[in-house]
Amino acid sequence: MSEPDESQPPKRGLWLWLRNSFLTGIVITAPIGATLWVVVSFVNFVDGSVLPIIPEKYNPETYLPIELPGLGLVIAVVGLTLLGALTANIFGRTLIGFGESLLRRVPFVSNLYEAVKQIIHTIVSGSDKSFQDAVLIQYPREGLWAVAFITADAKGELQELLPDDRVAVFVPTTPNPTSGFLLYEKRENLKDLDMSVEDAAKLVISAGLVYPDPDKNPSTRS
Repeated sequence: MSEPDESQPPKRGLWLWLRNSFLTGIVITAPIGATLWVVVSFVNFVDGSVLPIIPEKYNPETYLPIELPGLGLVIAVVGLTLLGALTANIFGRTLIGFGESLLRRVPFVSNLYEAVKQIIHTIVSGSDKSFQDAVLIQYPREGLWAVAFITADAKGELQELLPDDRVAVFVPTTPNPTSGFLLYEKRENLKDLDMSVEDAAKLVISAGLVYPDPDKNPSTRS
């Protein structure tokens, strides 16, 4: 009977160490690399959109031997700031109102403009119109639970037509939480979650793989 090969375990151990080290490297660098890629892509997109519309004599790169990454982004930020300051006075508000009145007269464009305006206003203002609480709701049938977000109380015509006091609940899809379903449900049928809205969003995007750290204190909800 031949003796067992004692050289095989060390080789296998070395292979497992190399594989685990490689996977660990991916886990560490992938989020950093993805974040840098998104930032660089955004800066390049803004630069490519803003710099071509600037007259050559006003473009700083015309007088410099090198390109300045992010110059278009800086110009866009300055321009938006000046535009915001302009609209703060009577003349600016009158001009913006005139432009909006023209857009509202164009079919389809008016609806698109109003929808985008409301979404941007909600995101930027951070008012009470944003997501309030993270909850569990039985959807799409009884016995199945989905992570959802309370957006507001039922108002106006909906409040009059619905039989009970209901709240608007947004049920996002995975892994794209920007799409989903708007439901109106009784508040008593919802189960509150201690996790914050941000943590619940991470849970949805990751398809349940990223769960909030249980050692963290629950976030105070507004």
